[in-house]
Amino acid sequence: MSSSPTFPATSALDEEVARAELYGLLARLWYAAPDAELLDAFAVAPTEAPAAGAFLEEPWREMVGLARRMDAAALNEEYDALFGGIGKPEVFLFGSHYLSGFLNDKPLAKLRNDLDALGLARVEAVPETEDHVACLFEVMRYLIAGDDAAVSNLTRQQAFFSTHVQPWLPALCDAVSAHPKARFYAALAGLTRAFAEIEAQGFDMLD
Repeated sequence: MSSSPTFPATSALDEEVARAELYGLLARLWYAAPDAELLDAFAVAPTEAPAAGAFLEEPWREMVGLARRMDAAALNEEYDALFGGIGKPEVFLFGSHYLSGFLNDKPLAKLRNDLDALGLARVEAVPETEDHVACLFEVMRYLIAGDDAAVSNLTRQQAFFSTHVQPWLPALCDAVSAHPKARFYAALAGLTRAFAEIEAQGFDMLD
C-alpha cells in the first residue's frame, strides 16, 4: 500500500483520480504509521485547497501539521499503542468488531462473498483479514481506478461503501478520536470521517 499525499480537492475533471488517491493514502496510513519517506512528502504537501472553503481543507491541514511536528519513531509508537501490542488492541481496525461485536464473524463472511463476486481475494502474505479498514479502502480505490468498467464503476462503489464501510467507519473514527494516546491518528480519524461524509453524500445523489 502506497500513495503520495496530495491535497484531496481538485477540479471536477480530476475528481475520480483524487478520490482514488485519497483512498490509497488513507489505506496506507491506517495500515501502518507513516515512514520517513512519507513524512518527507508531507513536509512539502500543499495544505490550502484549490477552491476556498473546501470541506476537507481543515482536517487535511490538521493531519499534515501533526505529521510535520512528529517524527517516524513517535508515530510508530502511537500506532502500536493504539492498534498493536500483544492480545487485545486499544482500538480495533476490523469491521466485524463494530458490526457484530466479534472478529471473524458473519460480516467478514459476507464481505468475502462480495469480494469473490468482484474477483478479489486476500493476498496470502497479508496477515490481516479482509475487513481491516485499510483493506476496505484499497478495495474502494480499486473500484474507482480499476481498468475493468464492469467492476470499477459508481454502482459497485456505492454498493460496497454502503454495505462494508459506511455502517461502522464512524464508530472507528469516534474510538480513535476519543483515545487519550491519539494525536496524529485522531487527526487522521477526523479526515477519514470528513471524507466518508462526502462519499456518502455523493452516493446518495445517485439514488
